[in-house]
Amino acid sequence: MHPAYSVIFFTTASGAGYGLLILLAVFGLTGVLPPDRWLGVASFGLALGLITFGLFASTFHLGHPERAWRAFSEWRTSWLSREGVASVAAYLPALAFAYFWVIETSISVAAGLLAIVGALATLHCTGMIYASLKPIHAWHNRQVVPNYLALATATGLLLLNALAEIFGRNRPVIALVTVFALFVAFFLKRTYWRFIDTTRGPATVESATGLGRFGSVRLLDAPNTQENYVQAEMGYRIARKHAAKLRRIVFLTLFLAPLVLVLIGMGQPPAIAIPCAVLAALAACAGVLIERWLFFAEAKHAVTLYYGAREA
Repeated sequence: MHPAYSVIFFTTASGAGYGLLILLAVFGLTGVLPPDRWLGVASFGLALGLITFGLFASTFHLGHPERAWRAFSEWRTSWLSREGVASVAAYLPALAFAYFWVIETSISVAAGLLAIVGALATLHCTGMIYASLKPIHAWHNRQVVPNYLALATATGLLLLNALAEIFGRNRPVIALVTVFALFVAFFLKRTYWRFIDTTRGPATVESATGLGRFGSVRLLDAPNTQENYVQAEMGYRIARKHAAKLRRIVFLTLFLAPLVLVLIGMGQPPAIAIPCAVLAALAACAGVLIERWLFFAEAKHAVTLYYGAREA
């Protein structure tokens, strides 16, 4: 699939924003992070800013962005519509939780729990947009949604860890949970890569034409003389060696570098801890952008069988 930058920015920004919102609520409700006004202003501002930016970025992929509001009416059958409804519904408890944290310097249990539920529901719907697409084998599997949730949690934790260090409110448990989340996210990502490398989709030229019982089927003549829109959007190709190189970059920037930097900064004075935490978050932001690009570039649509692909 052709990597659309608007959708890449949407999934990475909103994922990190919802992850940060969830962790703020979790650590606030458990007492790990007592409400601090300026930490709250920065954290909720960043979380809600990333969420809003991501949602607006997603509309630029539409042919008619002004009609985006119509997607809300199809929530019974469309995961995209459900995501839109869930994202809007999540704003109210998030804003209420932010109000109590920043203005009242207190924790609202009800608002915090509803904010967690709303954010998780939105993340799940976003993952299901891709996992529900049967013609794309790389997406239509059980790996996609857990991967998206894990990456959102890991990037949100790295942002929270950096903010907590900057405002002098960090706790060792935040760094430890961040390390654990990075391990889980890497394990799930590695499992997903192994899955798409070692399995093939059920659709083949033989199954698509119904001629498999007669033996191997091959394309006699190309259906067109030059690449069309369908091929450009759904038949995007990336060389295996380039994909392998980008995977190594993702491993270094999204997982290894943040992990090492968080461990180095753990328990250190602010002069060391703050730069380490900020660099870890920045490295992960770069890495997750590349990871999202690969997520699209390595996916093949079954329609490519019509244009000569052997399998999809």
